[in-house]
Amino acid sequence: MSPTREEIAKLASSPAHEARLLCRHNLVDTTSGLAGDYVQANLVILPSAYADDFRMLCARNPVPCPILGATPVGNPKRIIPDACISSDKDDFDIRTDFPCYHVFSTIESDGKKKVIIEKKTNLLNDWTDDHIGFLIGCSFSFEQALSQRGLRLCHQEDNKVVAMYQTKIPLLPAGIFHGSGFVVSMRTFQPEEVELVRDITRPYLAAHGEPVAWGWDGAQSIGVEDINKVNYGDAQTIREGEIPVFWGCGVTPQFAVEKALERDAIKGTVMSHQPGRMLVTDWKIVDFLKYTQEQLGLSR
Repeated sequence: MSPTREEIAKLASSPAHEARLLCRHNLVDTTSGLAGDYVQANLVILPSAYADDFRMLCARNPVPCPILGATPVGNPKRIIPDACISSDKDDFDIRTDFPCYHVFSTIESDGKKKVIIEKKTNLLNDWTDDHIGFLIGCSFSFEQALSQRGLRLCHQEDNKVVAMYQTKIPLLPAGIFHGSGFVVSMRTFQPEEVELVRDITRPYLAAHGEPVAWGWDGAQSIGVEDINKVNYGDAQTIREGEIPVFWGCGVTPQFAVEKALERDAIKGTVMSHQPGRMLVTDWKIVDFLKYTQEQLGLSR
C-alpha cells in the first residue's frame, strides 16, 4: 500500500525530497508550483551510444536544451553533479521519481517509421545497464520568481499543464539529431507586463532564460498558427487583454529524439518524462542561479 501524503511529509528530509516521494507514489500530476524554492528538470534517457551526439545537440542549442546533469551509464540512482540530488541519496531513482514517463518505440506505417509513445508511471522494467539519463533545465524553475512579483500564472490557477508547441525555429544539428526545431512553452500576460517578465526570467539561463517570442505576431513568427492546438500539455484559457509569451522548452530534446526515431537512427529504447511532470532536484533556485551566473562569468 502506498503511503499517504501525511505519511510522506513525515518521512521526507526536505521539501524537494517530499516532492520526489509524492511523484514516486503517483500523488502528483503536473509539478508546476511544487516545492517552488527548488530547481526542476526535464528528462531524456538514451542508449549510451548516442550520448555524445546528445551532449553536442544540447551544447549547440543551450536555450531550449540546457543540460543540468546526467546519470552514469547504467546507474539510475545517481546524478552527476552530486549536488543535484544531495539529500537522501540512497532514496533516489530516476526511474521512479518523476510523476509520469514516456517510452518511445516505432512501427511501420505506409512504408515509414511512426513513433508510438507509451505512458508509464515508472521505468523499472525499461531501463538497462546501457542507458544514460540526462536532466534538462525547466521553466518551472522561474515560476515562483514571477508569482513573487505579483504576476499571475494562469495555468496554475486553472489547474492545467502549461501549453507547449513545436515551432519552426530550427535546432542546430548534432550527429543523428537533425531536422527538428524548438519546442516552446507558453504563458499568458498583459502586454504591459512583458518587459517585467523578460527582466525576471533573463537571469535563469539554465531554465531557458527570457522569452524567445511574445504577442500574436510573435506567435506567427515562430510558427504557432493556432494557440488552441497544443503539441504537449493543455490548451490555455486566454483572458481579456492577455497575450501569449513563449520560452524555449526542455521538451525540445524529445522532439529531436522523435525525428531521429522516424529516420530509424536510434536502436534501443528511448525514454523521457511526460511533459509538465518534472523531477524536483535538491538545488535551491537561489543557489543554482548564483552558481550559473558565476560559471558564465556574469556575477558581480
